[in-house]
Amino acid sequence: MLKENYRSRMDLTGLCDEADVKLEVPGTVLLVLDMQDFFVSPDSHAFVPSAPELVPVIQLLVKEFKHRGLPVIYTRHLNTHSNAQMMGRWWRDVLTADNPLSRIHTGFNTSDSSVIEKTQYDAFYGTELNNLLEQLETTTVVITGVMTNLCCETTARSAFVRGYRVIMPVDGTVTMNMELHKATTANLSHGFSKQMRVSSIFAGLKESDEH
Repeated sequence: MLKENYRSRMDLTGLCDEADVKLEVPGTVLLVLDMQDFFVSPDSHAFVPSAPELVPVIQLLVKEFKHRGLPVIYTRHLNTHSNAQMMGRWWRDVLTADNPLSRIHTGFNTSDSSVIEKTQYDAFYGTELNNLLEQLETTTVVITGVMTNLCCETTARSAFVRGYRVIMPVDGTVTMNMELHKATTANLSHGFSKQMRVSSIFAGLKESDEH
């Protein structure tokens, strides 16, 4: 059932505007948001049911980006009671660094990538992400990970207002249910990010190899 829930995201192709989407290589950076055991492991109370199916999809994206020397940046969500701010009040919980579930899922090797620790939905808030993207001369960010309607959406909007072209593949993020996923995808496609499938990103990368 989990696999079917994940694959049903492919039904969102009506929201995709792939015809005029060309990847700017170099200049494109892959952001992998919060793929931590806190969200990926069934043992966690915050488990996102479709997250395990997303792991191999992002792994393939990471492989294709690294093969071309394109940057991959991971985020790791961590909080203390002093910096959680409204998130702590809303969720009545914090994800601390000493919690084993806070680690990035073992399916991802982050040793040769940058890892940004963040405290809010927005990966830019209070972090060095924007400075890092500027150093990398970034024009486009591809946003993947969890959750579609929280950290992914907030980061997509934040990237847009900072002048980055945003691509958030419809099958490259997951959240707790399809209703939230569809609503977020539809909303972002109206003014913030280009919607396309992961397979089209692969095709765009291969097309860039030919030029």
